[in-house]
Amino acid sequence: MSICSFFVGLEKFRTEPIFDSSLFVHIRKRLGKEAFDKLNNELIKTYSSKIDNRNISKKQEDEDLPPNKGKLQADATVADQYITFPTDAKILNSSRKQLEKMIDILYKKTENKIVKPRTYRRIIDKAFLNYSKKKRKNKGAHRKMKRKLLESVKRNINFVEKLLPDPSELQMGKDFPFSKKEMELYNTIKEAYKQQQKMYDDNTNSCPNRIVSIFQPHVRPVLRGKQNSRVEFGSKLGVSLDNGFSTLETLSWDAYHEGKDLKLHVVAYFELHGYYPDLVQVDKAYSTRENRQWLKERNIRITAPPLGRKPKIELTQYQKTKHKKEAAERNHIEGKFGQGKNGYNLNKIRARLKETSESWISCIFFIMNLKNYRKKSSCAFFFEFFSLDFKQPILNIEFKS
Repeated sequence: MSICSFFVGLEKFRTEPIFDSSLFVHIRKRLGKEAFDKLNNELIKTYSSKIDNRNISKKQEDEDLPPNKGKLQADATVADQYITFPTDAKILNSSRKQLEKMIDILYKKTENKIVKPRTYRRIIDKAFLNYSKKKRKNKGAHRKMKRKLLESVKRNINFVEKLLPDPSELQMGKDFPFSKKEMELYNTIKEAYKQQQKMYDDNTNSCPNRIVSIFQPHVRPVLRGKQNSRVEFGSKLGVSLDNGFSTLETLSWDAYHEGKDLKLHVVAYFELHGYYPDLVQVDKAYSTRENRQWLKERNIRITAPPLGRKPKIELTQYQKTKHKKEAAERNHIEGKFGQGKNGYNLNKIRARLKETSESWISCIFFIMNLKNYRKKSSCAFFFEFFSLDFKQPILNIEFKS
């Protein structure tokens, strides 16, 4: 502790915290995803300009376009939020407990003028504990527990509605019993209850914009079809890889078809280098007819088998080996995902807010590119990029207030 105090510039030992624990949360929220994306783009541009040995111009005529060069790899993944695996019973039970806390707060504000509402929390706690201890639960046990929790949540919501004053009469923050954060949680609980009640009545397990966490209502389930987990919970990322540098082109909290990102990846490659890639290495999800036609108009090859009948003239052994090698090179971007998830916890995003989660994810990709840049560039050029002359900033970034 004394050594740490010395390195941060303190003259003597102190037991008080050096900074508040929420400092880095405010920094991430202030920087935002846009700031890290700008840093990432400048880092890649610096290395690319060194490779190309020419000025990169974004606006060029079609007649003056240089020949295609280079390879671009693209794929999609999910940055999992660090939340418990959501089930209907867990979501309803968490909602019930939060509503019970809200009822306790509202009861204290009434100065004991009314009889405290009965929430039957001990009975529901015991029933949920017995339900959780069962190793094998049939469909009837799930519906029975869900019915009890739905009734309890509905009863608690009615109590809160009766005890909660009208927000228009009292100014938020002064005389109002709930803070803005608590009101957002309460509205999320009401929306989650509506979804769960509708699924229970319709006897289904899905609904649009399904809430899987009342504390992070922006998180959505994403169907991936992987061997270990069929469904993942987090943001879906569209990532491209060029010379070992990864670029985060798309970050969506809703599930979407990643084939739509191919044009974005290719256009971003053109804006960076000034020419189109010669080869796009992607999986079958990107090889739609629309994408094939769009790439064909720009003389860009794709690692996907051609449509239609097989040609009568068979490929030579050299061509077969070349196509097989180009298709196998797409594994590099899978390795980049493995580096982010195993080395930098890209699959365990612990930030709770939507903005800080996006900033966290963008920062991980920037750090991976920084490590790749240091590996490929000389130390002199590395320190030249990160100059200590603060009078001339590298980027003109407007921070969020």
